[in-house]
Amino acid sequence: MERFKETKKAGLLGIFGNLFLLIIKGTIGFLTNSQAMIADSANSAGDIFASLMTFIGNKIASEPKDESHNFGHGKAEYIFSLFISVSMIIVAIKLMFDSIFTLINHNYMSFSWLLVIVCFITILVKLSLFIYTNKLCRKYNNILLEANSKDHKNDCIVTTFTLLSVLATLIGVYWLDGVVGIGISIWIAITGFKIFMESYNVLMDKSLDEDTKDLILNIVRNYENVQSIEHFYTSPVGYQYMVVLTICVDGNMSTFDSHALANNLEKEINRLDKIYDTTIHVEPI
Repeated sequence: MERFKETKKAGLLGIFGNLFLLIIKGTIGFLTNSQAMIADSANSAGDIFASLMTFIGNKIASEPKDESHNFGHGKAEYIFSLFISVSMIIVAIKLMFDSIFTLINHNYMSFSWLLVIVCFITILVKLSLFIYTNKLCRKYNNILLEANSKDHKNDCIVTTFTLLSVLATLIGVYWLDGVVGIGISIWIAITGFKIFMESYNVLMDKSLDEDTKDLILNIVRNYENVQSIEHFYTSPVGYQYMVVLTICVDGNMSTFDSHALANNLEKEINRLDKIYDTTIHVEPI
C-alpha cells in the first residue's frame, strides 16, 4: 500500500538525516562546550529514536487483518507515537537539568564559526525533512508522520535559537546559551505532551470528530425512509474509524428493502476518508 511505503521511506530518511546531524552537532558541541548545541545534539538522538519508531510502527500497522486482529494492526501507529512522545519528554527533562546546571556554575561556551556552520546545515536538513514529511502527513493523515513532521519543524526553530545564542557570544552575552538550552527543553516537552495526548485519546477509543459525525448524520437523513436514528457509535481503528448505527424504518417495509437501504447507506458512508467500515442495524417501528 502506497501509504505505508511512503511512511517507511520517511522513517528511513529521518534515521539517516538525524544520525548525520547527531554526529556533527555532538562533536562540535562538546568541543566548544556549547550547552545549546549539546542540547540540540541530544534532541537529534531523540529524533533518531522517533524515526526508528516510525519505521517499526509503520511496518506493524501495514499488516493486514487476520484471525487474531479482525480490524488490522492500525493502532500500532498510535502505540509507537506514544513511545516517541515519552522519549521526547525524558530528553527534555535531562536537557533542562543540564542547562540550569550550566547557568548556576557559569560553565560557558567558547565561540567557534564551526557552531555557526553546523547550525546552518541543521536548519537546511531539517527544513527539507519537514517539507517532505508534512506533505505526506497531509496526504495520508498518519500520526507517525505528523509526529515526525512536528519534530522536524521544532528542530528548525530550536536550532535557530541555538544559532542566536552562539552569535550572542560575539558581543559578550554568554548566559544566553544556557537560557536557550532551557527554552529548547521546554519546547520539546510541550511537543511531546501534545503527541502523547493525541495518541492516548485514540488508544482510549476517543470518538470521531464532530464535523465528520455531522457529515454522516446528514448522509443518513437524506434517505427519506429513515425515520430516526437510535444509536450512533464510533471507535478508532488505526487512523480510521468503525461506525455503528441503528436506524428506524417503517415496520411495513420488507426485510429485503430495509437491508438494501442499510447496504446503500454503509457503502456511501464508507467512501469517507476517515471511515474504516460501517455497520448499520435496522429497527422497524
